[in-house]
Amino acid sequence: MTVYFLSDLHLCDERPRINALFVAFLTGPARQAQAVYILGDLLEYWVGDDTLTRDPPGFVAALRALTTLGIPTFLMHGNRDFLLGAQFADATGCPLMDDPTVISLFGTPTLLMHGDTLCTDDTAYQNMRAQVRDPKWQQQVLAQTWEQRIALAKRYRSESQKQTRDKPEYITDVNQQAVEAAMRTAGVTRLIHGHTHRPAVHEFMLDGQPAQRFVLPDWYQNGGVLEWDERGYRMLTL
Repeated sequence: MTVYFLSDLHLCDERPRINALFVAFLTGPARQAQAVYILGDLLEYWVGDDTLTRDPPGFVAALRALTTLGIPTFLMHGNRDFLLGAQFADATGCPLMDDPTVISLFGTPTLLMHGDTLCTDDTAYQNMRAQVRDPKWQQQVLAQTWEQRIALAKRYRSESQKQTRDKPEYITDVNQQAVEAAMRTAGVTRLIHGHTHRPAVHEFMLDGQPAQRFVLPDWYQNGGVLEWDERGYRMLTL
């Protein structure tokens, strides 16, 4: 059986081809999976679970159909869809995972993260992240009208894109010491994450043991997944 990992789909109305590609994945390869893990930024933005009644995304039904078939599908918050809540989880059948989470992947403990907490050199981003993850701040946002929240999300997205363009590449990538600290705390030698949009497999030594860090691709131009089974892993472009 196969386990799939994906991240940074950034689904939105402006990219209908990518939305359709995700639905094709859910109604195709994912139906043969042992489990599916979506490690953050499923959506370009999310302004609250009342979106499900006002402007429901088309892929929600495909996720529900997949989980109804008994395929465990797990969802982690990213830096764009941190307002996903219990109503979304109930509607799709996708439990919300903690970030970080350790799973057993064919017998090997494996750390799953979105990856943004590893970008410790980007102090401005980390300060912003602390604000938007604050429950009081989230309550204030959710108390606004739906239209106000949409405008806020679009402004946040625009500012985030500009800041990312203006920063040196090393600032927006993970910090290796933060990576090693997270893996050491979790007691693992394998990490899978997204967020940086720099797909790769990094091999290094951690406390005298071989270690690996898998970075998932984004879905801005094409779809991409990390596929894992008893024989090993493959990075696939959809």
